[in-house]
Amino acid sequence: MTLTLATIRPGEPEIFAAPQGEGPSAGLPCVFIRLSRCNLACWWCDTAYTWRFEGDNRPHRDETVFKRKAEQVVLEEEDAAARIAMFARNRLVITGGEPLLQGAALARMLAQLPDLHVEIETNGTVEPHASLDPFVDQYNVSPKLEHSGNPGDLALVPERLAAWAADPRAWFKFVVCDPADLAEVLGLQRRHAILARRIQLMPEGHDAATLRDRRAWLEPLCEEHGYKFTDRLHIHLYGDTRGT
Repeated sequence: MTLTLATIRPGEPEIFAAPQGEGPSAGLPCVFIRLSRCNLACWWCDTAYTWRFEGDNRPHRDETVFKRKAEQVVLEEEDAAARIAMFARNRLVITGGEPLLQGAALARMLAQLPDLHVEIETNGTVEPHASLDPFVDQYNVSPKLEHSGNPGDLALVPERLAAWAADPRAWFKFVVCDPADLAEVLGLQRRHAILARRIQLMPEGHDAATLRDRRAWLEPLCEEHGYKFTDRLHIHLYGDTRGT
């Protein structure tokens, strides 16, 4: 079996070491593996090269389409594990795309990396494969709000949100574009009994200036409702670039 990864450059899998830029582990040194393919299509997505291939007409803000052959690389699970182990870091972040689409193959990879703290970043719509779930220490669940452009019945699956809310390993990260988005977050919190201390709000933005502007009004909203503000540290450090 194999894993389909995104690439930093054609033929070079996107496996890299960097500080975690978002969520509960922000600032901690990690090794990342970015998988290709996604079942959703956020119009502001900054990793559209993982899903918006030629022939995919789902909308995106800049309408760029990517050549699948250049943007994907297939690795045996043993090869992926060996590349991750070379970085000698004890925290692994599996991201995408939507990594849970490749759950069984991920489980086989993680079986070869027993000493890592494993985080998975997910849009929250896919149930973890039964063989994968025992390897995961933390789920960073980012349900997509209406402004993402995804149909609600695809992006906000009630049974999945309820399951994540009941899982103590799950942290919720909502991407926010406008103060009005808070009403949707509050509604989801109420319907699915999500603890406020497990909710983080993150400004949408591909550049540091936009993030700073949105932080000015988003931090007070977090304080008001008992949420945590999370920035996008990697954008401030490196800009909107691959492998960071």
